[in-house]
Amino acid sequence: MRWVGGYERAWRDGDLDGVRTLFTEDAHYRTSPYERSEVGHEAIRAFWLDDEGETFTVQAEPVAVEGRTAVVRVEVRYGDPVRQEYRDLWVLRFAADGRVEDFEEWAYWPGKPFAAAN
Repeated sequence: MRWVGGYERAWRDGDLDGVRTLFTEDAHYRTSPYERSEVGHEAIRAFWLDDEGETFTVQAEPVAVEGRTAVVRVEVRYGDPVRQEYRDLWVLRFAADGRVEDFEEWAYWPGKPFAAAN
């Protein structure tokens, strides 16, 4: 959870240099299990810029940890007053140095379908 706290601080503060301490140089970052990965520090920084200047809250709790892999349940609320929220599972695979080498999100938004249409 120390890593998750560091992620939240860097994301909130727009600390793009924090990406270097959180992720390996060739880290893969997917916003969905079926999306193409953003790979490396520059790609992750560019993705984070989408939330620059946003007001948000984050609540997180661990779900499972096995070896170097962790699953964390995250709830994010954007705006004050809240205009958007989502619940998310982060699947994190850590490198030996404690940075994440693979980050995968499973995000869900209220009122949006969570199953494929037939």
